[in-house]
Amino acid sequence: MSERLRAACVQLRSSDDPAENLATASAFISEAAAKGAQFVATPENTCLMAPDGGAKLEKTYPAESDPAIPALAALAEELSIHLLIGSLAIRVSADKTANRSYLFDPKGRIAALYDKVHLFDVDLPSGETYRESRTVAPGSQLQLADVPPFKVGLTVCYDVRFPQLYRALAQRGATLLTVPAAFTQTTGQAHWHVLLRARAIENGAYVLAPAQGGMHANGRATYGHSLIIGPWGEILAEGGTEPGVILADLDLAAVTAARARVPSLRHDRPFEG
Repeated sequence: MSERLRAACVQLRSSDDPAENLATASAFISEAAAKGAQFVATPENTCLMAPDGGAKLEKTYPAESDPAIPALAALAEELSIHLLIGSLAIRVSADKTANRSYLFDPKGRIAALYDKVHLFDVDLPSGETYRESRTVAPGSQLQLADVPPFKVGLTVCYDVRFPQLYRALAQRGATLLTVPAAFTQTTGQAHWHVLLRARAIENGAYVLAPAQGGMHANGRATYGHSLIIGPWGEILAEGGTEPGVILADLDLAAVTAARARVPSLRHDRPFEG
Protein backbone atom coordinates (compact mmCIF):
# COMPACT_ATOMS: atom_id res chain seq x y z
CA MET A 1 0.00 0.00 0.00
CA SER A 2 1.26 3.48 -0.86
CA GLU A 3 2.38 5.65 2.03
CA ARG A 4 1.39 8.80 0.17
CA LEU A 5 -1.88 10.72 -0.02
CA ARG A 6 -2.84 13.81 -2.00
CA ALA A 7 -4.98 15.99 0.25
CA ALA A 8 -6.93 19.17 -0.44
CA CYS A 9 -8.53 21.93 1.59
CA VAL A 10 -11.55 23.71 0.18
CA GLN A 11 -11.82 27.32 1.34
CA LEU A 12 -15.33 28.82 1.35
CA ARG A 13 -17.23 32.01 2.13
CA SER A 14 -20.53 30.43 3.11
CA SER A 15 -23.76 32.43 3.39
CA ASP A 16 -27.15 31.78 4.97
CA ASP A 17 -28.37 30.00 1.80
CA PRO A 18 -27.75 26.26 2.33
CA ALA A 19 -28.56 25.26 -1.26
CA GLU A 20 -26.18 27.85 -2.69
CA ASN A 21 -23.44 26.83 -0.26
CA LEU A 22 -23.87 23.16 -1.10
CA ALA A 23 -23.55 23.89 -4.81
CA THR A 24 -20.43 26.03 -4.28
CA ALA A 25 -18.77 23.50 -2.00
CA SER A 26 -19.58 20.64 -4.40
CA ALA A 27 -17.95 22.50 -7.30
CA PHE A 28 -14.74 23.08 -5.34
CA ILE A 29 -14.71 19.47 -4.09
CA SER A 30 -14.98 18.29 -7.70
CA GLU A 31 -12.18 20.66 -8.71
CA ALA A 32 -9.93 19.22 -5.98
CA ALA A 33 -10.66 15.67 -7.10
CA ALA A 34 -9.90 16.61 -10.71
CA LYS A 35 -6.49 17.78 -9.50
CA GLY A 36 -5.82 14.36 -8.02
CA ALA A 37 -6.94 14.83 -4.41
CA GLN A 38 -7.82 11.56 -2.71
CA PHE A 39 -8.87 13.25 0.54
CA VAL A 40 -10.77 16.53 0.41
CA ALA A 41 -11.78 18.59 3.46
CA THR A 42 -14.16 21.56 3.70
CA PRO A 43 -14.44 24.16 6.50
CA GLU A 44 -16.62 24.45 9.55
CA ASN A 45 -20.15 25.64 8.69
CA THR A 46 -19.85 24.36 5.13
CA CYS A 47 -23.54 24.72 4.27
CA LEU A 48 -24.69 27.50 6.58
CA MET A 49 -23.24 30.70 8.05
CA ALA A 50 -26.33 32.24 9.66
CA PRO A 51 -26.46 35.74 11.18
CA ASP A 52 -27.41 34.36 14.62
CA GLY A 53 -28.36 31.19 16.45
CA GLY A 54 -32.08 31.63 15.90
CA ALA A 55 -31.68 32.04 12.16
CA LYS A 56 -29.46 28.97 12.10
CA LEU A 57 -32.04 26.85 13.91
CA GLU A 58 -34.69 27.81 11.36
CA LYS A 59 -32.59 26.36 8.54
CA THR A 60 -31.34 23.14 10.14
CA TYR A 61 -32.62 19.58 10.06
CA PRO A 62 -32.19 16.39 12.05
CA ALA A 63 -29.54 14.14 10.51
CA GLU A 64 -32.09 11.79 8.94
CA SER A 65 -33.71 14.60 6.92
CA ASP A 66 -30.82 16.96 6.15
CA PRO A 67 -30.69 17.17 2.33
CA ALA A 68 -26.95 17.92 2.27
CA ILE A 69 -25.92 14.56 3.72
CA PRO A 70 -27.10 12.28 0.89
CA ALA A 71 -25.92 14.81 -1.70
CA LEU A 72 -22.41 14.89 -0.25
CA ALA A 73 -22.34 11.12 0.21
CA ALA A 74 -23.22 10.70 -3.45
CA LEU A 75 -20.49 13.16 -4.44
CA ALA A 76 -17.85 11.26 -2.46
CA GLU A 77 -18.91 8.06 -4.21
CA GLU A 78 -19.02 9.71 -7.64
CA LEU A 79 -15.50 11.10 -7.21
CA SER A 80 -14.24 8.02 -5.32
CA ILE A 81 -12.63 10.13 -2.58
CA HIS A 82 -12.57 10.41 1.15
CA LEU A 83 -14.54 13.57 1.86
CA LEU A 84 -14.52 15.41 5.19
CA ILE A 85 -17.29 17.97 5.55
CA GLY A 86 -15.78 20.19 8.22
CA SER A 87 -19.12 20.68 9.90
CA LEU A 88 -22.84 20.79 9.32
CA ALA A 89 -25.34 22.23 11.79
CA ILE A 90 -27.47 19.21 12.70
CA ARG A 91 -30.58 19.79 14.79
CA VAL A 92 -30.52 17.60 17.90
CA SER A 93 -33.33 19.25 19.91
CA ALA A 94 -35.83 22.09 19.65
CA ASP A 95 -33.22 24.70 20.57
CA LYS A 96 -29.82 23.09 19.90
CA THR A 97 -27.76 21.82 17.01
CA ALA A 98 -24.60 19.76 16.93
CA ASN A 99 -21.60 21.26 15.12
CA ARG A 100 -20.83 17.96 13.40
CA SER A 101 -18.06 16.80 11.06
CA TYR A 102 -18.93 14.11 8.54
CA LEU A 103 -16.31 11.87 6.95
CA PHE A 104 -17.53 9.98 3.88
CA ASP A 105 -15.54 7.12 2.36
CA PRO A 106 -15.12 6.54 -1.41
CA LYS A 107 -18.26 4.40 -1.43
CA GLY A 108 -20.31 7.28 -0.04
CA ARG A 109 -20.66 5.68 3.38
CA ILE A 110 -20.35 7.67 6.61
CA ALA A 111 -16.96 6.57 7.97
CA ALA A 112 -16.93 8.85 11.03
CA LEU A 113 -18.87 11.56 12.84
CA TYR A 114 -17.44 14.10 15.26
CA ASP A 115 -19.37 16.67 17.31
CA LYS A 116 -17.28 19.71 18.24
CA VAL A 117 -16.32 19.37 21.90
CA HIS A 118 -15.17 22.89 22.80
CA LEU A 119 -17.67 25.69 22.16
CA PHE A 120 -16.69 29.28 21.40
CA ASP A 121 -18.13 31.57 24.09
CA VAL A 122 -16.07 34.76 24.14
CA ASP A 123 -16.08 38.56 24.25
CA LEU A 124 -13.27 39.92 22.07
CA PRO A 125 -11.53 43.29 22.58
CA SER A 126 -12.82 44.28 19.12
CA GLY A 127 -16.38 44.21 20.48
CA GLU A 128 -17.27 40.90 18.83
CA THR A 129 -19.27 38.56 21.06
CA TYR A 130 -19.88 34.84 20.44
CA ARG A 131 -22.01 32.45 22.48
CA GLU A 132 -21.92 29.17 20.59
CA SER A 133 -23.26 27.27 23.61
CA ARG A 134 -26.62 29.07 23.38
CA THR A 135 -27.61 27.03 20.34
CA VAL A 136 -25.00 24.26 20.09
CA ALA A 137 -24.79 21.05 22.11
CA PRO A 138 -21.15 20.04 22.74
CA GLY A 139 -19.77 16.64 21.88
CA SER A 140 -17.83 14.53 24.34
CA GLN A 141 -16.05 11.83 22.31
CA LEU A 142 -12.70 11.57 20.56
CA GLN A 143 -13.00 10.43 16.95
CA LEU A 144 -10.42 8.73 14.77
CA ALA A 145 -10.89 7.24 11.33
CA ASP A 146 -8.83 5.53 8.64
CA VAL A 147 -7.98 7.44 5.47
CA PRO A 148 -5.26 5.14 4.19
CA PRO A 149 -2.40 5.28 4.79
CA PHE A 150 -3.22 7.75 7.58
CA LYS A 151 -5.21 7.55 10.77
CA VAL A 152 -7.12 10.81 11.04
CA GLY A 153 -8.05 12.61 14.25
CA LEU A 154 -11.12 14.84 13.83
CA THR A 155 -11.49 18.23 15.54
CA VAL A 156 -13.25 21.54 14.76
CA CYS A 157 -12.08 25.17 15.00
CA TYR A 158 -11.97 26.28 18.69
CA ASP A 159 -10.76 22.78 19.62
CA VAL A 160 -7.33 23.89 18.36
CA ARG A 161 -6.79 25.84 21.60
CA PHE A 162 -6.92 22.64 23.66
CA PRO A 163 -3.68 20.75 23.01
CA GLN A 164 -4.67 17.88 25.28
CA LEU A 165 -7.28 16.84 22.72
CA TYR A 166 -4.65 16.53 20.00
CA ARG A 167 -2.26 14.72 22.31
CA ALA A 168 -4.94 12.18 23.11
CA LEU A 169 -5.62 11.67 19.40
CA ALA A 170 -1.91 11.27 18.62
CA GLN A 171 -1.44 8.83 21.49
CA ARG A 172 -4.28 6.78 20.00
CA GLY A 173 -2.54 6.65 16.64
CA ALA A 174 -3.52 9.80 14.73
CA THR A 175 -0.96 10.76 12.08
CA LEU A 176 -3.15 13.42 10.41
CA LEU A 177 -5.20 15.98 12.36
CA THR A 178 -8.08 17.89 10.79
CA VAL A 179 -9.08 21.37 12.00
CA PRO A 180 -11.90 22.74 9.80
CA ALA A 181 -12.62 26.26 10.99
CA ALA A 182 -14.41 29.59 10.70
CA PHE A 183 -11.85 31.60 12.68
CA THR A 184 -12.62 35.25 13.32
CA GLN A 185 -10.48 37.86 11.59
CA THR A 186 -9.26 39.15 14.97
CA THR A 187 -8.15 35.84 16.45
CA GLY A 188 -6.97 34.48 13.12
CA GLN A 189 -4.49 37.28 12.56
CA ALA A 190 -3.02 36.71 16.00
CA HIS A 191 -3.12 32.96 16.50
CA TRP A 192 -4.17 30.83 13.49
CA HIS A 193 -0.77 29.94 12.09
CA VAL A 194 1.04 29.49 15.39
CA LEU A 195 -1.65 27.29 16.95
CA LEU A 196 -1.88 24.98 13.96
CA ARG A 197 1.87 24.70 13.55
CA ALA A 198 2.19 23.95 17.27
CA ARG A 199 -0.37 21.14 17.05
CA ALA A 200 1.63 19.65 14.17
CA ILE A 201 5.03 20.02 15.82
CA GLU A 202 4.14 18.74 19.28
CA ASN A 203 2.48 15.62 17.87
CA GLY A 204 4.66 14.98 14.81
CA ALA A 205 1.52 14.89 12.66
CA TYR A 206 0.17 16.49 9.51
CA VAL A 207 -2.51 19.14 10.03
CA LEU A 208 -5.23 19.86 7.49
CA ALA A 209 -7.11 23.09 8.26
CA PRO A 210 -9.73 24.20 5.69
CA ALA A 211 -11.18 27.59 6.54
CA GLN A 212 -13.93 30.07 5.89
CA GLY A 213 -12.54 33.36 4.59
CA GLY A 214 -13.65 36.91 3.88
CA MET A 215 -16.70 39.06 4.61
CA HIS A 216 -19.86 36.98 4.78
CA ALA A 217 -23.36 38.13 3.91
CA ASN A 218 -24.23 38.16 7.63
CA GLY A 219 -21.53 40.77 8.28
CA ARG A 220 -19.08 38.39 9.94
CA ALA A 221 -15.45 38.44 8.78
CA THR A 222 -13.49 35.19 8.86
CA TYR A 223 -9.74 34.88 8.51
CA GLY A 224 -9.29 32.33 5.71
CA HIS A 225 -5.70 31.17 5.12
CA SER A 226 -6.51 27.46 4.88
CA LEU A 227 -3.38 25.51 5.75
CA ILE A 228 -1.78 22.14 5.14
CA ILE A 229 1.11 21.67 7.58
CA GLY A 230 3.76 18.97 7.71
CA PRO A 231 4.75 17.02 10.83
CA TRP A 232 7.89 19.13 11.31
CA GLY A 233 5.71 22.26 11.39
CA GLU A 234 6.41 23.35 7.81
CA ILE A 235 3.59 25.00 5.83
CA LEU A 236 3.04 22.90 2.70
CA ALA A 237 0.16 24.91 1.23
CA GLU A 238 -1.74 28.04 2.22
CA GLY A 239 -4.83 29.82 0.91
CA GLY A 240 -5.53 33.53 1.00
CA THR A 241 -8.91 35.06 1.79
CA GLU A 242 -10.78 34.07 -1.38
CA PRO A 243 -12.66 30.79 -1.86
CA GLY A 244 -10.65 28.12 -3.63
CA VAL A 245 -8.63 24.92 -3.30
CA ILE A 246 -5.15 24.16 -1.96
CA LEU A 247 -3.40 20.80 -2.26
CA ALA A 248 -0.36 18.98 -0.94
CA ASP A 249 1.10 15.49 -1.12
CA LEU A 250 1.39 13.86 2.31
CA ASP A 251 3.91 11.09 3.07
CA LEU A 252 3.47 8.87 6.10
CA ALA A 253 7.25 8.43 6.22
CA ALA A 254 7.54 12.11 7.17
CA VAL A 255 5.51 11.41 10.32
CA THR A 256 7.80 8.52 11.21
CA ALA A 257 10.85 10.69 10.65
CA ALA A 258 9.55 13.63 12.71
CA ARG A 259 8.61 11.37 15.61
CA ALA A 260 12.02 9.73 15.51
CA ARG A 261 13.79 13.10 15.64
CA VAL A 262 11.69 14.33 18.58
CA PRO A 263 10.18 11.26 20.27
CA SER A 264 8.04 13.22 22.73
CA LEU A 265 5.00 10.96 22.29
CA ARG A 266 7.07 8.20 23.91
CA HIS A 267 8.15 10.49 26.75
CA ASP A 268 4.72 11.48 28.08
CA ARG A 269 4.55 10.80 31.83
CA PRO A 270 1.70 10.97 34.31
CA PHE A 271 1.99 13.67 36.96
CA GLU A 272 0.26 14.73 40.13
CA GLY A 273 -0.94 18.07 41.40
